[in-house]
Amino acid sequence: MLPGSKEGACGVDSILVDGGKGTLTLREDGLLHLLWQPKSSLEESDIKAAMAKVNDVCQGRPRPLLVEMTNVRTVSHAARAVFSTPSAASRIALLGSTPVDRVLAIFRGPRSFPCPTRFFTNMTTAVDWLRQDSPPGP
Repeated sequence: MLPGSKEGACGVDSILVDGGKGTLTLREDGLLHLLWQPKSSLEESDIKAAMAKVNDVCQGRPRPLLVEMTNVRTVSHAARAVFSTPSAASRIALLGSTPVDRVLAIFRGPRSFPCPTRFFTNMTTAVDWLRQDSPPGP
């Protein structure tokens, strides 16, 4: 079990991100899943806390990261800048469902991210993209 985590469905570990706005899960297939709470307003400290958890969980092994941001209210300018900082994420799929989600996700050009990053509206398509060039399993 991951430090600071609790066992969820199917034995998958989930960690509450500092500040309580997000939950990070290491899925059985080795993908990380960061779920932001709907109607959250994300600040720099929220993104830094989430990425610190990603780095802790990865323990030096790059992993693909699914970021579910459906109905997030706002992402501050300072929070957006944190996404440009390299982390243990090898690929990042930003998952949303509304035009606002898309705008929040593409706030920086694709070249500003430290790893391949794309926006999706379909979970299956996002996960398939994340699995490209990724070793299987935890």
